[in-house]
Amino acid sequence: MSIQTKVADFFKKEFKEAPSLFIAPGRINMIGEHTDYNDGFVMPTAIDKHFVFAIAKSESESFTIHALDLNEKISFSRNELKPGHGWQNYLMGVIDGFIRRGKIPGGVNCAFSSNIPVGAGLSSSAALDSGFGFALNELFGLGLSRLDLAKIAQESEHNFVGAKVGIMDMYASLFSRKDSVMLLDCRNYKHEYRPLKFEHHEILLIDTKVKHSLASSAYNKRREACEEGVKKLQRHFKNVNALRDVSLTMLEKIKSEVNE
Repeated sequence: MSIQTKVADFFKKEFKEAPSLFIAPGRINMIGEHTDYNDGFVMPTAIDKHFVFAIAKSESESFTIHALDLNEKISFSRNELKPGHGWQNYLMGVIDGFIRRGKIPGGVNCAFSSNIPVGAGLSSSAALDSGFGFALNELFGLGLSRLDLAKIAQESEHNFVGAKVGIMDMYASLFSRKDSVMLLDCRNYKHEYRPLKFEHHEILLIDTKVKHSLASSAYNKRREACEEGVKKLQRHFKNVNALRDVSLTMLEKIKSEVNE
């Protein structure tokens, strides 16, 4: 049974109506690690592992959501949005992002499932954020662009989960095209597509079973270190706004001022 069928069948049984279905992919990145939040370049693309959302407007302002893979259910209103480290907090953060832009979604009934390995570095959380936001935007005709949705998803992780992620993961889930990678400039949010078809080679995507959580890993510390380096560089070089602007010569100048 496909994920789409599983999610749709559950929704029909639970809510007694047919849902709209939305699919949000995970991603890989060919070039550029920890460069997105330093205003740099990345080259991601979506993969065939994804979230599937079955969703429909509810008859109230409440949100009732089933996480099928976890066998968990939660119901809440727009007045009960709060930060935390559960899957529901990612979705609450997305709703909050809409509200802060004056785009007020109504309540929904929703069920979702995924075949993205959790914690495998394939951006399952970004797919969760982006897919839910895309679904709300379409369902209620709120008129936000894909870039708006990527920023909302990023803000959700920053403000509601505590992971200070860059824009790449959400952007890749929302903008990727088949048989292509994106060259994304994370300073101005402009991208171009490059063909990814190899006649004599294949790319292997391997699950090493090593798990991580961005919210609890060294990711935030790495970002803090980058930002601290920029502050020290700015004392000497006024044109530095991010590590993207820094040359090796500049780094040599501040080497004695920073730790290993």
